[in-house]
Amino acid sequence: MVVTAPHSEESLARALRALPAAPDAWVAAAKELPSLRARLDGLVERAERDAAFRGEVLADLEAAVRDAGLAPEPTTLAALRARLGGGSPE
Repeated sequence: MVVTAPHSEESLARALRALPAAPDAWVAAAKELPSLRARLDGLVERAERDAAFRGEVLADLEAAVRDAGLAPEPTTLAALRARLGGGSPE
């Protein structure tokens, strides 16, 4: 018995081509993700090595994120807080 997919690769390709282009803001955000992740990783690595720095970061997370050249977006702050073990935001 041969099991076939409900759609061929060609029909899926046609369907994808028919979709509207991704908004420019989505494309720009996707391009920034690797840099954002690298800067956040660097901040976390430094905080893991240096307890005093970790305390400073957790005391004013928004300032630490800004100092790292990032926008203190709520999702960024929550992810960083979780990675540093600082609990969830209030």
